[in-house]
Amino acid sequence: MFKQAPLSETELIQKCKSGDLKYQEKLYKHFYGYAMGVGLRYLDDRDDVLEVVNDAFIKVFKAIQFYNETQPFKAWLRRIVVNTAIDLRRKNLKFQNNVDIDEAVYVGKQAEAIEHLTAKDILKLLNHLPEIQRTVFNLYEIDGYSHDEIGEMLSIPVSTSRVYLSRAKEKLRNYLTQQEKSYARSV
Repeated sequence: MFKQAPLSETELIQKCKSGDLKYQEKLYKHFYGYAMGVGLRYLDDRDDVLEVVNDAFIKVFKAIQFYNETQPFKAWLRRIVVNTAIDLRRKNLKFQNNVDIDEAVYVGKQAEAIEHLTAKDILKLLNHLPEIQRTVFNLYEIDGYSHDEIGEMLSIPVSTSRVYLSRAKEKLRNYLTQQEKSYARSV
Protein backbone atom coordinates (compact mmCIF):
# COMPACT_ATOMS: atom_id res chain seq x y z
CA MET A 1 0.00 0.00 0.00
CA PHE A 2 1.23 3.50 -0.82
CA LYS A 3 2.11 5.59 2.24
CA GLN A 4 1.78 9.38 2.07
CA ALA A 5 4.80 11.52 2.87
CA PRO A 6 4.37 13.53 6.08
CA LEU A 7 3.21 17.10 5.64
CA SER A 8 5.53 19.98 6.38
CA GLU A 9 4.54 22.40 9.14
CA THR A 10 3.56 24.96 6.51
CA GLU A 11 1.31 22.48 4.70
CA LEU A 12 -0.18 21.35 8.02
CA ILE A 13 -0.97 24.94 8.97
CA GLN A 14 -2.55 25.58 5.56
CA LYS A 15 -4.79 22.53 6.00
CA CYS A 16 -5.76 23.76 9.50
CA LYS A 17 -6.67 27.15 8.06
CA SER A 18 -9.24 25.39 5.91
CA GLY A 19 -10.83 24.06 9.12
CA ASP A 20 -10.04 20.38 8.55
CA LEU A 21 -10.35 18.64 11.95
CA LYS A 22 -8.07 15.79 10.90
CA TYR A 23 -5.19 18.21 10.34
CA GLN A 24 -5.98 20.15 13.48
CA GLU A 25 -5.50 16.89 15.38
CA LYS A 26 -2.19 16.31 13.57
CA LEU A 27 -1.01 19.83 14.42
CA TYR A 28 -2.04 19.29 18.05
CA LYS A 29 -0.10 16.02 18.25
CA HIS A 30 2.91 17.54 16.51
CA PHE A 31 3.23 20.47 18.94
CA TYR A 32 1.73 18.90 22.09
CA GLY A 33 5.09 18.12 23.72
CA TYR A 34 6.45 21.58 23.01
CA ALA A 35 3.34 23.26 24.42
CA MET A 36 3.43 21.06 27.54
CA GLY A 37 7.09 21.99 28.07
CA VAL A 38 6.25 25.68 27.91
CA GLY A 39 3.28 25.27 30.24
CA LEU A 40 5.26 23.29 32.80
CA ARG A 41 7.62 26.23 33.22
CA TYR A 42 4.72 28.33 34.49
CA LEU A 43 2.53 25.94 36.45
CA ASP A 44 3.18 23.17 39.01
CA ASP A 45 0.09 21.09 38.52
CA ARG A 46 0.18 18.86 35.44
CA ASP A 47 -3.64 18.97 35.19
CA ASP A 48 -3.51 22.77 35.07
CA VAL A 49 -0.85 22.58 32.36
CA LEU A 50 -2.98 20.16 30.35
CA GLU A 51 -5.93 22.56 30.70
CA VAL A 52 -3.72 25.45 29.54
CA VAL A 53 -2.39 23.49 26.56
CA ASN A 54 -5.88 22.44 25.47
CA ASP A 55 -7.21 25.99 25.89
CA ALA A 56 -4.22 27.34 23.98
CA PHE A 57 -4.85 24.99 21.06
CA ILE A 58 -8.51 25.99 20.99
CA LYS A 59 -7.33 29.61 20.70
CA VAL A 60 -4.86 28.59 17.99
CA PHE A 61 -7.53 26.89 15.91
CA LYS A 62 -9.94 29.80 16.31
CA ALA A 63 -7.31 32.33 15.24
CA ILE A 64 -5.13 30.31 12.86
CA GLN A 65 -6.41 32.21 9.83
CA PHE A 66 -4.75 35.31 11.34
CA TYR A 67 -1.40 33.57 11.83
CA ASN A 68 1.34 35.38 9.90
CA GLU A 69 3.32 32.68 8.11
CA THR A 70 6.41 34.88 7.88
CA GLN A 71 6.83 34.37 11.65
CA PRO A 72 7.80 31.03 13.23
CA PHE A 73 4.74 29.05 14.29
CA LYS A 74 6.43 27.84 17.48
CA ALA A 75 6.93 31.42 18.65
CA TRP A 76 3.28 32.22 17.99
CA LEU A 77 2.15 29.07 19.81
CA ARG A 78 4.53 29.75 22.73
CA ARG A 79 3.09 33.22 23.21
CA ILE A 80 -0.45 31.81 23.25
CA VAL A 81 0.51 29.09 25.77
CA VAL A 82 2.33 31.61 28.02
CA ASN A 83 -0.60 34.04 27.95
CA THR A 84 -3.08 31.24 28.62
CA ALA A 85 -1.00 30.04 31.59
CA ILE A 86 -0.85 33.58 32.95
CA ASP A 87 -4.61 33.93 32.49
CA LEU A 88 -5.16 30.77 34.53
CA ARG A 89 -2.72 31.98 37.17
CA ARG A 90 -4.48 35.34 37.31
CA LYS A 91 -7.86 33.59 37.63
CA ASN A 92 -6.54 31.54 40.56
CA LEU A 93 -4.66 34.44 42.14
CA LYS A 94 -7.40 35.13 44.66
CA PHE A 95 -6.83 31.66 46.13
CA GLN A 96 -3.09 32.01 46.62
CA ASN A 97 -1.07 33.49 49.42
CA ASN A 98 1.28 36.14 48.13
CA VAL A 99 4.02 37.56 50.29
CA ASP A 100 3.63 41.26 50.95
CA ILE A 101 6.06 43.59 49.18
CA ASP A 102 7.10 45.06 52.53
CA GLU A 103 8.77 41.76 53.38
CA ALA A 104 11.19 42.10 50.46
CA VAL A 105 14.82 41.45 51.26
CA TYR A 106 17.37 43.83 49.81
CA VAL A 107 19.74 42.05 47.50
CA GLY A 108 22.91 44.07 47.36
CA LYS A 109 25.01 42.29 44.76
CA GLN A 110 24.54 40.77 41.35
CA ALA A 111 23.49 37.16 41.03
CA GLU A 112 26.66 35.26 40.22
CA ALA A 113 25.67 31.65 40.83
CA ILE A 114 22.84 31.80 38.29
CA GLU A 115 25.20 32.81 35.48
CA HIS A 116 27.11 29.52 35.71
CA LEU A 117 24.12 27.20 35.43
CA THR A 118 22.91 25.51 32.28
CA ALA A 119 19.36 26.07 31.13
CA LYS A 120 18.45 22.53 32.18
CA ASP A 121 19.84 23.12 35.70
CA ILE A 122 17.88 26.36 36.03
CA LEU A 123 14.62 24.75 34.89
CA LYS A 124 15.09 21.99 37.49
CA LEU A 125 15.80 24.53 40.23
CA LEU A 126 12.75 26.61 39.27
CA ASN A 127 10.49 23.92 40.71
CA HIS A 128 11.64 25.03 44.18
CA LEU A 129 10.34 28.59 43.76
CA PRO A 130 6.90 29.90 44.73
CA GLU A 131 4.65 30.16 41.67
CA ILE A 132 4.72 33.96 41.37
CA GLN A 133 8.51 34.10 41.57
CA ARG A 134 8.90 31.28 39.05
CA THR A 135 6.48 33.03 36.69
CA VAL A 136 8.34 36.35 36.87
CA PHE A 137 11.70 34.58 36.50
CA ASN A 138 10.45 32.67 33.43
CA LEU A 139 8.95 35.75 31.83
CA TYR A 140 12.01 37.94 32.42
CA GLU A 141 15.01 35.60 32.17
CA ILE A 142 13.78 32.91 29.80
CA ASP A 143 11.14 34.55 27.62
CA GLY A 144 12.71 38.02 27.58
CA TYR A 145 9.78 40.17 28.68
CA SER A 146 10.54 43.54 30.31
CA HIS A 147 9.41 44.36 33.84
CA ASP A 148 6.86 46.77 32.35
CA GLU A 149 5.37 43.98 30.23
CA ILE A 150 5.42 41.53 33.16
CA GLY A 151 3.70 44.06 35.40
CA GLU A 152 0.98 44.54 32.82
CA MET A 153 0.55 40.79 32.15
CA LEU A 154 0.34 39.87 35.84
CA SER A 155 -1.45 43.04 36.99
CA ILE A 156 1.33 43.91 39.43
CA PRO A 157 3.47 47.05 39.80
CA VAL A 158 6.78 47.09 37.91
CA SER A 159 8.66 47.37 41.21
CA THR A 160 6.94 44.21 42.46
CA SER A 161 8.08 42.37 39.34
CA ARG A 162 11.66 43.43 40.08
CA VAL A 163 11.38 42.32 43.70
CA TYR A 164 9.97 38.91 42.75
CA LEU A 165 12.81 38.46 40.27
CA SER A 166 15.38 39.38 42.93
CA ARG A 167 13.78 36.99 45.42
CA ALA A 168 13.72 34.22 42.85
CA LYS A 169 17.41 34.70 42.06
CA GLU A 170 18.30 34.82 45.75
CA LYS A 171 16.37 31.62 46.47
CA LEU A 172 17.99 29.93 43.49
CA ARG A 173 21.45 30.99 44.74
CA ASN A 174 20.66 29.71 48.25
CA TYR A 175 19.35 26.43 46.95
CA LEU A 176 22.37 26.02 44.69
CA THR A 177 24.71 26.72 47.62
CA GLN A 178 22.91 24.09 49.70
CA GLN A 179 23.22 21.57 46.89
CA GLU A 180 26.94 22.29 46.49
CA LYS A 181 27.50 21.85 50.24
CA SER A 182 25.59 18.54 50.24
CA TYR A 183 27.60 17.33 47.30
CA ALA A 184 30.91 18.37 48.91
CA ARG A 185 30.01 16.43 52.08
CA SER A 186 29.11 13.32 50.13
CA VAL A 187 32.38 13.27 48.16
